[in-house]
Amino acid sequence: MLYDAYEMQRSLLAGASTLANIGAGWMQNPANPFAYSQAGPIVASALDVFAHASQPRGKPEFGLATTRVEGREVRVREEIVLRKPFGQLKRFVREGVEGGPRLLIVAPMSGHYATLLRGTVERMLPGHDVYITDWRDAKLVPTDAGRFDLDDYVDYLVAFLEHIGPGAHMLAVCQPSVPCYAAAALMSEDRHPCRPRTLTMMGGPIDTREAPTAVNGVATQRPYAWFQHNVIATVPYLYPGAGRAVYPGFLQLAGFMTMNLGDHLTSHWELFKHLVEGDGESAEATKRFYEEYRSVCDMTAEFYLQTIDAVFQRHLLPKGEMMHRGRRIDPAAIRDVALLAIEGERDDISGIGQTKAALDISSRLPARLKKYRLAEGVGHYGIFNGSKWRERIAPVVEAWIAAHD
Repeated sequence: MLYDAYEMQRSLLAGASTLANIGAGWMQNPANPFAYSQAGPIVASALDVFAHASQPRGKPEFGLATTRVEGREVRVREEIVLRKPFGQLKRFVREGVEGGPRLLIVAPMSGHYATLLRGTVERMLPGHDVYITDWRDAKLVPTDAGRFDLDDYVDYLVAFLEHIGPGAHMLAVCQPSVPCYAAAALMSEDRHPCRPRTLTMMGGPIDTREAPTAVNGVATQRPYAWFQHNVIATVPYLYPGAGRAVYPGFLQLAGFMTMNLGDHLTSHWELFKHLVEGDGESAEATKRFYEEYRSVCDMTAEFYLQTIDAVFQRHLLPKGEMMHRGRRIDPAAIRDVALLAIEGERDDISGIGQTKAALDISSRLPARLKKYRLAEGVGHYGIFNGSKWRERIAPVVEAWIAAHD
């Protein structure tokens, strides 16, 4: 019923968005006398804000057509190099450029598409052969493809690293820090030739007992059964994944919006003022952010629930009790994978110390292969996007990769 109600609302808002968009255009049309009145720009701007906020969204494009390598512009094309039911390995091929450290960027499976890391990819492209995990929207995966849980996530990472080959580096943004660390530990214990040379974890929930945030509180204040009965929905018949149990992306988005509701209301008020004043550049910047932020996808119920249980409620990885298909994940097995932990001083999703815990539990990793960086004045999103990422954080990641390539 929950998903059906959402789909009905979405359909109604799609129509309302179209009408509002038409109305905004008419209110700005030179042929309309009302457009020259004092109220015209105000009404047009209000309709524009509503139309943008209520329009339906699908999977965005990366849109990275070029990059600059050693001062020259080169073309970039996306290539799917490995396809699996719940995700694919995408490579950004720099045409005419050979070499450079191979970097696997692991996008979070937390309700947004991999395009949320567009800025991360763009910044690392000039000096690296970049791959990214492009996770699928669970509602589009037919039920005959089977399940996908945290164990499968780790298996996918191992398969992706095997496809890239020995000597690759791995960069985990937020949520995947736990499965990336688990994959590195398992591959290290097996002396797997394709284990990553470096693993960079940015704003990840390795040990959520450290400086718990509001997000952590949501996961711990309620019992596991509450999540099973209240946030899991069934995909309706109009999607390929009909009948699959999922944690809907629209619920995740609602949670994030509610957590910082004041900031989002302020952003939309500023958007309205920019439109009234005719400041199209500032208005477009806000719209671009929300185009990505509101583009959400579903997660399989088993992956979501297992993450709630293992990562946020029982803290199995830092306790040395996390299992992968009946096998204990041993942090002490990591002995030659160089670990870099990066945290944002103002991160309201992964508190200070949660990512750094990865260095502490790696008891047999030499100190020279551990590095910690606290990004002052940086929030969660700013760790991997924006000017602070480009100018202050990315150079640290690049230097760490270069030192161990």
